[in-house]
Amino acid sequence: MTEIVVGDDANVEHCKFQDEAPGAFHLAALHARVGRSSNFISHSIATGAKLSRNNIRAVLAGEGLECVLNGLYLTRGDQLADHHMVVEHARPHCHSHEYYNGILDGRSKGVFHGRILVRPAAQKTDAKQTNKNLLLSEEATVDTKPQLEIYADDVKCTHGATVGQLNEESIFYLRARGIGAETARRILIHAFAGEIVERIHCAPAREELDRLIWQRLEANPHVAEPH
Repeated sequence: MTEIVVGDDANVEHCKFQDEAPGAFHLAALHARVGRSSNFISHSIATGAKLSRNNIRAVLAGEGLECVLNGLYLTRGDQLADHHMVVEHARPHCHSHEYYNGILDGRSKGVFHGRILVRPAAQKTDAKQTNKNLLLSEEATVDTKPQLEIYADDVKCTHGATVGQLNEESIFYLRARGIGAETARRILIHAFAGEIVERIHCAPAREELDRLIWQRLEANPHVAEPH
């Protein structure tokens, strides 16, 4: 259990890397309360454990703040990675962004349940929620449910989810420029993970996680060749 209280006019960046043993069960919660005119960004990178569950709740309790929830999960074998999150807009003029990407292989499964809750007082809310999943095998599955619950009438909220395999048009685009099929797949898959990693502001953490994720992806034969 991690509890974060972000004071008024503060800036907080939180980064969690979960890489537990293949037979482990990882159950965790992050509760954040964010103050006025502050900036809070939380990164969740999950690669380990047989079963992992992250419950994330952020209460935007002050005006004029920005909150970003950013995550990546890499699963293989029979792993299950489960993310449940609620972003509660309680005050006006707040911005929230959720970006979660998953790369799944084997018989693994991903679950994403994201909920944006906009209270009646939270006018001028700007909230975005995106969950994108890349399946490297025909047996991998994802259950995704982005959700909006809005009780204010002057807001801008969007949500969306995608589940699928690599875009053949993107592969063709790269191959038409002299790039081999295996290299094209590698480029697209690394870029998909890189969307999340590049949002980490702390350079040493970003560089180390980029290296680790690169190694994990390169160790997977299905990154270069389809299952």
